[in-house]
Amino acid sequence: MTGVAPVSLFMRMRRVWDRLAVYLPLLLMGVMAMSTYWLVRSTPAMGDAELEAAPRHVPDYFMRDFSVKVFGANGKLKSEVVGVEGRHFPDTDTLEIDQPRIRILGAEGRVTTAVAARGLINADGSEAQLFDKAVVVREASTNVQGVVTPRTELRSNFLHLFANTEQVRSHLPVELVRGAGDRFTSQDGIDFDNLDQVMQLTGRVRGTLLPPKDKDQK
Repeated sequence: MTGVAPVSLFMRMRRVWDRLAVYLPLLLMGVMAMSTYWLVRSTPAMGDAELEAAPRHVPDYFMRDFSVKVFGANGKLKSEVVGVEGRHFPDTDTLEIDQPRIRILGAEGRVTTAVAARGLINADGSEAQLFDKAVVVREASTNVQGVVTPRTELRSNFLHLFANTEQVRSHLPVELVRGAGDRFTSQDGIDFDNLDQVMQLTGRVRGTLLPPKDKDQK
């Protein structure tokens, strides 16, 4: 009897091991699957912005002593920009210009010119931000009803020109000269609409209005 018990115990352990050996690969595959699932859940997902490098604000081409013209759908010239040097930035699709000179041909023959030490123009030329000694001039014009719009000149270290709507805005001190000598100054900027002939000056404002000249006066 003493020699049978160890053999019987050994056989039982052998049978248990054989059964475990059959299921061991399945158990290992299950553990690996759970580990992979945990790693996927724990790893932060990369968005499209992370997959692609963010565009840098660096110019992709340069121009010197150049002229850029914009034409309307009817083929007529809408505006022309002349500059000493230009730098195009693809991330914002803007053109930075040294010493820009801008000429805009508006409706009913209205002509607007602008100069500055530096300018930033958007892709279609509808907006121009002018920096340092900026001057925007709207020449006198007469509409189809015969109403005369006097010449207007704006001066500031920053002027934001909207070509299509004929608006000029600024948040810096600005000086406006209208007609023969009407003069206004504002310390906190201006919102000027040439089409509606509306001018909004903010902050401390000073103005000088000259009386209209008598046509019979010599």
